[in-house]
Amino acid sequence: MEYTQRPPQPKLGTFARAFNKILRLGRSFTSSASDAPSEDSCSVHKLKLSQTFSDFPTIISEGGSDFYKVEYEKPRQKFSSKDRQTMESLLAHLFASISAIKAAYAQLQMAQSPYEPNLIQSSDLAIVSEFRRVSELKHSYFRDQFAIPRTVSDSSSDLVAQIEEQRNLIKAYRITKAKLESDLKLKDSEIFSLQAELLESKKRNQILDSNCHSGSSLSPLDGLHPSGLTPNHFLTVLRFAINSIRSFVKELVKQMESARWDLDAAASAIQPGVLRRGRTHRSLAFQSYVCQQIFSDFHHKSYNLDGLEDRTMWCPRRFFDEFIELRDTVPLQKLWQHPAAAKFLRAKFLSLVHPKMESSFFGNLNHRDAVSSGRCFPNTAFFAGFAEMARRVWLLHCIFFSFEDRSIFQARKGCRFSEVYMESVSEVNEDDDHVTSAAAEEHASTAVGFTVVPGFRVGLTVLQCQVYLA
Repeated sequence: MEYTQRPPQPKLGTFARAFNKILRLGRSFTSSASDAPSEDSCSVHKLKLSQTFSDFPTIISEGGSDFYKVEYEKPRQKFSSKDRQTMESLLAHLFASISAIKAAYAQLQMAQSPYEPNLIQSSDLAIVSEFRRVSELKHSYFRDQFAIPRTVSDSSSDLVAQIEEQRNLIKAYRITKAKLESDLKLKDSEIFSLQAELLESKKRNQILDSNCHSGSSLSPLDGLHPSGLTPNHFLTVLRFAINSIRSFVKELVKQMESARWDLDAAASAIQPGVLRRGRTHRSLAFQSYVCQQIFSDFHHKSYNLDGLEDRTMWCPRRFFDEFIELRDTVPLQKLWQHPAAAKFLRAKFLSLVHPKMESSFFGNLNHRDAVSSGRCFPNTAFFAGFAEMARRVWLLHCIFFSFEDRSIFQARKGCRFSEVYMESVSEVNEDDDHVTSAAAEEHASTAVGFTVVPGFRVGLTVLQCQVYLA
C-alpha cells in the first residue's frame, strides 16, 4: 500500500494575530502624526527658553558651528588709595614673616649637625611665633579685607617690614652659605681620607707586585732615606740587576744563534768539564761569564777605573745620593751625561764583547768604534740591553757602598757546597726540566762546579752566591 503525506493546514489563529498587529501599527502612526507640533509652537518654546536664561549675567551667542560660546562678565572692583596702601602693608608684613620662617628653618637645620639643643629650641620658638603672626594676618584679612592689625596699619610699618624681609633673606643666605661651606669641608676631609687609602693601597700593591715579580722595578725604594737603609733594600736592587743580566744573556744567545755558533762548544769553553748538556745549562755558563766581567773589581769604590780615583774618598752618603740620582735614569743620553757611569759602561762593554764576537754578530765593529770614541752610544737593541744591565749593576755598586760594613764573595771551583753561603741554581731555576733533574743529583754531587752570581754580605746579613754544582 502506498501512503501519501498531505501538507499541514494553516491555523486560523496565526493569521488573526498577524492581522491584529498590522492594525495596531497603523493606528499608532496616525496618532503620532496628529500630535506633531507646528513651527509656531517651536518658536514659542525657544522664546521661553531664552527668557529663562535672561536672568543670568551671561551672553549666549550662537555662531555658525554647533557650539555655544559663553563669555562671563567679571565684576570689577576699584580700590581707593588708602585701601591699596593698607593692602601693600599687609603683603609686606606677610613676606617679612615668611622670610623669617625660612631663616629660622635654615638655622634649625644647621643646628642638627653638630647637635646644638639651645639653637634648636630658639629656632623652633621663632618658627612658631612667625606662624602665629601669619595666622593673625590671615584671619584679619578674611574677616574684613581692610581690617588690618594695628601694627600693620602704621604709616612706616610697611617700610620696616620690607627691611626686615631683606634682613631675614640675608640671614637665610648666610646660614645656607655656612651649611655649604661645612659640607665642602666634610667632602674635602673625605677626599683626603680616600686619597690616603688609595696611596696605602698602591703601596700594598707595589709590595705584592714586587714579591710576585721580584727585581722587576725599584718602586719599593720610593722615599728611601739613608737612615732607613736595610739589607732588604740591597736585596731588591740585587734582584733588579740580576734580572737585567739574564735578559742580556738571552739577547747574547740570540745573536749567537743568528751567527750560527756552536753553543755547546762556546759554553764548554767558558766552563770546561762541568756542564751537562741542555739549553739551560748553556745559559748558566753564559750567565757566569757575563757576571765575571761585569762584577770584576766590584769591591773597589772606583771600580778600579782610571779617572775615578777620587771616589775612594767618598763617604756612604755620597754613594747613596748618586744612587737616588741615577735610580730613575732610563734614557741612554742621560746616562751618557753622568761621567762615572758612562766610563764604567764603556769599559765593561769593551771587556765583555770581544772584537771577534762583535764582528761575528754584526759583520763590523761599529759598536766598539762608537763606544771607544766616547762621542755617543750605539742605538741598537743589543747595546740597549747591555746599557740597561750596566746601569743596574752601577746602581747596585752605589747602594753597596752606602753601607759601612759590606763585602762580595764567590765560591771556588771544587769547594764543598755550604748552605750558609751558597745557593744551588737548581733551586733558583726549579721550573726547568733539566735543572730539576740536576737537583735530584745534588745530594750525590756536593762539589761546586762554578759560581754563576756572586754573593754579598751587608752588615750581618749574608746574601748567598748562586753556584752550579758539578
